[in-house]
Amino acid sequence: MVMSLLRQLSPLSNPAEQRRVLERLPPDAMPAFADMVGRCGHEILTAAEPQVLQVNVGKVCNQTCRHCHVDAGPDRRESMSRETADLCLDVLRRTNIGTLDITGGAPELNPHFRYLVEEATVLGRHVIDRCNLTILLAPGYEDLPEFLARHRVEIVASLPCYLEANTDKQRGDGVFQKSITALQRLNELGYGRNRSVGWDESSSPTTSVEPALVGLEDSAHPTNNLTLSLVYNPVGPSLPPPQESLEAAYRRELGSRYGVEFTRLYTITNLPISRFLDDLLSQGRLEEYVTKLVQSFNPATLDGLMCRTTISVDWTGRLYDCDFNQMLDLPVSDTVPRHIRDFDVTRFAGRPIVTGRHCYGCTAGAGSSCQGRIVESA
Repeated sequence: MVMSLLRQLSPLSNPAEQRRVLERLPPDAMPAFADMVGRCGHEILTAAEPQVLQVNVGKVCNQTCRHCHVDAGPDRRESMSRETADLCLDVLRRTNIGTLDITGGAPELNPHFRYLVEEATVLGRHVIDRCNLTILLAPGYEDLPEFLARHRVEIVASLPCYLEANTDKQRGDGVFQKSITALQRLNELGYGRNRSVGWDESSSPTTSVEPALVGLEDSAHPTNNLTLSLVYNPVGPSLPPPQESLEAAYRRELGSRYGVEFTRLYTITNLPISRFLDDLLSQGRLEEYVTKLVQSFNPATLDGLMCRTTISVDWTGRLYDCDFNQMLDLPVSDTVPRHIRDFDVTRFAGRPIVTGRHCYGCTAGAGSSCQGRIVESA
């Protein structure tokens, strides 16, 4: 049984210890990331105007996955308050940030999750729910699929493999079958019918609502063509395969075996932090993995890094350049406010981005972001 690092009383539950482990790696295996960026002609990475407000509403989760960079689990208690949620919504009201990206933990377990979704929808923002799928079957949450469909929330769902054994190895026994059941339910509601190849939401049909959707649509937005994105993380210490070919395999296998459809697949590289770092250390493969990341460094990914257009908010309202920096307790530069209550969008464009050795995970190969690969596979 996998337990959170915090529950194990592991030194790695402390972000400072994770940073120390990475900093102790020999420079020839893992040079300072800023030095590598400098070799490519970038003096320093800077941010563009924020487009995404990614809100981590806490570390409470109904699963304890082996690769989790949040160290989330049923034993965690960190959860965003209504006051902090309102501060996040106020930022959306005062800015042109177009996307609210809600993550966790299992974000749906936060008592203010539905409030965030409802209010952001009223503001006309695109809302993303980073969902582990099994929460949709949990007692008391059975109506979540309908709620998400009603508000046209994009679901980004982790499914590490289309094979049961591989998924359960990373996420826990029985998770795969529950995930398939949840995906089938989402398909019934219209999720995943909009294929990624050649799909354009603006031209998608808005008529012919399926029978299962009756009562969920309004006059303007029937709940067909809802976006369901799947996320692949490697099970072990390797880089993801090309996103396009893996998406084709997922589509073929999930469709033929389970009748499951989805919009697109994102491939995301595991960063050497938190539980994945612990796993690498226990296998004695940390240096091997980070060497692979460094050798696969791709300067073409730098312009598309998610930290350049995203503001990450933790459950207390503190600000970071990305969710990974958040878990390593690396706040935004001290040249800008560090709490959501003081957020001023005019000051955040052009800020220097805080980096560390973990950043090689986002720049290896085709790159990695919350929206999958950054550049076309070589």
